[in-house]
Parts: sequence; structure tokens; C-alpha cells
Amino acid sequence: MSKPPLAINAAEAALRAVSSNYPEPFRSRMSKREKRPLGDLFGLSNFGVNLTRLAPGGESALLHRHSRQDEFVYILEGRPTLVCDDGETELSPGMCAGFPAGGRAHHLVNRSAADVVYLEIGDRSKGDGVTYPSDDIAAALVEGRWVFTRKDGAPY
Repeated sequence: MSKPPLAINAAEAALRAVSSNYPEPFRSRMSKREKRPLGDLFGLSNFGVNLTRLAPGGESALLHRHSRQDEFVYILEGRPTLVCDDGETELSPGMCAGFPAGGRAHHLVNRSAADVVYLEIGDRSKGDGVTYPSDDIAAALVEGRWVFTRKDGAPY
């Protein structure tokens, strides 16, 4: 196994190989999102870090909440709208938001004419599950891999 780098230019890190793990019809909604997984490059195993870019009209994920994972975002460029199940807030560079497990459902939407760039950080809690209040989808982390079903348990 090769030694991880000491430091890198985050914007030059490789893009995530798969643009989204969601099944269709949800995967195509992520077409304006690019993720550069940074934590993996350094061998981090307790939490993940992504440098994410949303083109105009893009969204970070489906509106969701994790059962065990905490999440945190820090806005570097642009003005995304933070959409939660209890309201919306426009964010700007230097702003951040955190989402404890089981808390607010959330996602970022880029309603502006410019790209949005942000860091997203999440822990890697085993047994995590995700609920999506606005879409007929559910997710469970099984043996390190996300498994998606409809809300009634039927597979995609």
C-alpha cells in the first residue's frame, strides 16, 4: 500500500468515479454536482471530507436525514440555498451549517447563476440509514455499501 500524500491542492484531487450512488430517477438530478473525495486520499477512516462543486441548478443530494451520521458543510464560494424540512436559508462564503444524526432533513440547492463550492464533512457511522421526506427512496449502509429501496422496502 502506498503512503498517503502529506498535502495536496484540493481542487486538483480526482473527481469521484461515480457521480451518484442513487438509482434513477434520482441519479440524473445530481448531474450538476462534482465531488472530490479528500479524506480517502489521506487514509482517513473515521470521517469523510469532500470538496464539492454545484453548477447553477445543481443540488447536493436529495432532501435527507441520516440516522447515525453527523454532517457539516462550509461554504467556500457562491451562494447556495440551504433547504431544510423546516425552511430555507441563503448561505454565502464563510458560512457553515451542521446536521446532527436524526435532526433536520437538508440539502443545498444552487439557484444562482454562479458555481457553488463547499466542503462537506461526515462521520462514517456503521449501521447508518437515510430517510428522504420528499422522495420515494430509503437507504441503508450495509457492509460499507449503500443499498437503496422504495419507502415500502421494494428494491430499485
